[in-house]
Amino acid sequence: MEEVVFARSRPYTLGVELEFQILDRATLDLAPMAPDLLKAVPVELKEKIAPEFMRSILEVQTGVCASVDEVAVDLQSSSPLLEKTAANAANHDCLLYSASLHPFAEPDKQLLSVGARYQRIMEELQYVGRQFISQGLHVHVGVEDRETAIHACDVLQVYLPLLLGLSCSSPYFRGEDTGLSSYRTKLFEALPLAGVAGYLGSWQAYVDEIRMLRNFQVIQEIKDLWWDVRPSPGFGTVEIRICDLPARFVEVLGLTSLLQALVAAVVEQLVRALRVSPQLLRYNKWQAARHGLDGCFNDALGLLPTRSQPVREAVAEMLVILGPFFDQFGGRGLDAVQNLLDGQVSSERQRALMRHHSQFETMISKLQATYWNEYI
Repeated sequence: MEEVVFARSRPYTLGVELEFQILDRATLDLAPMAPDLLKAVPVELKEKIAPEFMRSILEVQTGVCASVDEVAVDLQSSSPLLEKTAANAANHDCLLYSASLHPFAEPDKQLLSVGARYQRIMEELQYVGRQFISQGLHVHVGVEDRETAIHACDVLQVYLPLLLGLSCSSPYFRGEDTGLSSYRTKLFEALPLAGVAGYLGSWQAYVDEIRMLRNFQVIQEIKDLWWDVRPSPGFGTVEIRICDLPARFVEVLGLTSLLQALVAAVVEQLVRALRVSPQLLRYNKWQAARHGLDGCFNDALGLLPTRSQPVREAVAEMLVILGPFFDQFGGRGLDAVQNLLDGQVSSERQRALMRHHSQFETMISKLQATYWNEYI
């Protein structure tokens, strides 16, 4: 097996990936228009817009950013990536929608994107793969070296439910209220190599795992491992993949800022990495997926003052601990996270809109219209 090389990157640099739904403007159902939109992407943006598993999903990517301010500029200001992408969609009678599951789309009507890797995955996953029409927020955070990346992954996986609780945006699927705040999480876990990675311990243990999986032909490439948090050797980063896609741009910035501060705190050894029971990790994750901020969180590593408490209160304690790291990176995003704690995450807003209007189309229109709103 060829050597797994961990690229050099500047510590705490950021890369953000947003997976948007493409909706038909008239029906607000998913529209398989990604190939058409990709053809029409301006030349200067082609490296930042990518296809996804289904043709009704479009991924928008930042470059390498030194700060959350640079993420905002990359996506919104000097090179208005999101606005140009949205305008491109409008020219094709479509719009972009920010949530992790469409509330009434039928999986069997979706079209697979073209590509040998997508075909290989679908051939193996079959009906499970056809259900997989979800979208997420992925954040890369640069770290100095490969052992630091492994340490960060081992610690971060304990606190990922707090990020999930803040970002839940997928309560509805195929026209039904699933009873969960993040049903995307459960769809994703149906995939054979997704979810909780477990304790890695060292770079050598990680490489041994990759080598074993390749030798048994379980994976062909590292990115076949769809872990909630994983080393990304090619970029020299830790990639956090647990989050649903938030409903507002300011929430994307808030969660990115929180992740940058949390990774910095972990690297600075605010808490040691220890082997944690997979059952406890999965239970904490279930609580966040099921109940959102009202779920129960158990801190197995002792970073927080309180051992067991609601996700909402655990996030509040974490924000206090991470205060100096927010300050180190300019503080942007802290208010957005606090607003989520004080208001409603996307799944809660979706249900509130449905109680009031009883129409998925109205819910989508109102959420889509507030994407650029600064406050809850």
